[in-house]
Amino acid sequence: MIDSTTPQRGAFTPAPPSPAEIRTERRRLIEAILALSRLLDKRRSFEVADRRRLNREARDRDRAHANHGKALRRIHEKHVRQERSLTRRLNGLDGRRDSQERRALAVLRRESIVRTLNSTRLSASEVSGIGSGLVRALAAQGIGTAADFTRVSWGKAPNGKGGEVLYIHRAHGRKVHINGIGEHRGRPLMEWRRAAVARAEARAPRELPPDERHRIAEIIEAERTRLATESATAPHIAEAARSEAAGLYADALERLTAAEGDAARLAAERRAEFDAMTERLLTLQTELSLHMDRYGDAGRRVRRGQSRALRPVRALPAVPTPRRPYTPQPSPRPPVDLTKPDSTSAPAPSGRAGLGWLLPILYFGFTTVVGVGELGGNTASVPLMITSRILALAATAELLRLWIPRRSRRTPRAMPSGTGPQAFGVFFALAAAGMFADEKSDVFVGGCVTSVLAGALLVAGTGRRLKRTQGRSDKAAVPSV
Repeated sequence: MIDSTTPQRGAFTPAPPSPAEIRTERRRLIEAILALSRLLDKRRSFEVADRRRLNREARDRDRAHANHGKALRRIHEKHVRQERSLTRRLNGLDGRRDSQERRALAVLRRESIVRTLNSTRLSASEVSGIGSGLVRALAAQGIGTAADFTRVSWGKAPNGKGGEVLYIHRAHGRKVHINGIGEHRGRPLMEWRRAAVARAEARAPRELPPDERHRIAEIIEAERTRLATESATAPHIAEAARSEAAGLYADALERLTAAEGDAARLAAERRAEFDAMTERLLTLQTELSLHMDRYGDAGRRVRRGQSRALRPVRALPAVPTPRRPYTPQPSPRPPVDLTKPDSTSAPAPSGRAGLGWLLPILYFGFTTVVGVGELGGNTASVPLMITSRILALAATAELLRLWIPRRSRRTPRAMPSGTGPQAFGVFFALAAAGMFADEKSDVFVGGCVTSVLAGALLVAGTGRRLKRTQGRSDKAAVPSV
């Protein structure tokens, strides 16, 4: 019987590899592992860049939604302004009709008076003291009717010699002087014109003719119809504008979705390549370990490469998850009331920091310049001069840092809780320091009381500030559901 473990005659036994072949194979494995390691080192930067991409895509979506919201607000505000304007103009049509009728009646009366005055001829029989010669002299100067002159006045003679003479002011032209017409003849002339004007005004129509009133009524009704048509079409125009804005928003989201899909596909392919390289690296490290266990040490020159090649693979970075995009929720639009202003169209910011904070800011700024205990002939110590200015400057800077952003229209907020007690505490602290530095009056007890009050206010204000900050930290630490 032949033992199976006994080498048979004619069987082929492979020769063990030589040391050179062992080193060559060992180097091949090491170089392959190091090359894959260098390629895998780029995965961290790739994941960081991909996370930035996802955040950028989320910001683009938020920006598109914000722009869509602004467009809807602008459309709504424009619609509200248009409705208010149309309502105001519709309500004012009755008053406009009355004003047009008054203006038309005034024009009609003025034309009637002018016609009557033009037909009232100046004659010697109607004006006492003025004969036919003066009538001809007046006609030569263009004064023949009551409409040709308006008044008389005194002035220097035309040649500059003599005293004052009477001038007659023409209706359309300069004033003229007629020899022989002085005060005794100028007064009857003006009385004749006033009488003519009174008769013309009495004969002028007091009401508009029916055809003129009908013409004005037709104009007003046509304007009323046009405004009513605009008021009826205004909601449809606003709705068309909203539909156009929604279409633009949908197009923007479609472009963003397409770009995000392409980028996500490329990132998935790149990540799959990194995963394949990681599996290949682990396989090569296993082969290198088996090779080392089988053939042992391959020489001093490959030991360093072996230690580098057998380093554990870095932990894979977490796959970035995109921020949840904002999903707009449709909100019902408030109905527009055409009879009163819409108070919901432009809400006033609530909780805005008041202008009263300028008083402590100005006080602390003034104290930064003049210090404490240095007025009225007093001389404060150098440490007090420096400390008071530093404290006042710090208070001014802190109040400005808190107050300016809260006055902005974009970020209106109230001042933080505890800021008021802190400001009063600093004020009383500076006042107490001034009392202690005053050498001319005995206010030591008052300074002590003020110091205690300042310390209590500072402690209370600081506690409220810290409590508010701790509350925000606790809210931020609670995971969202």
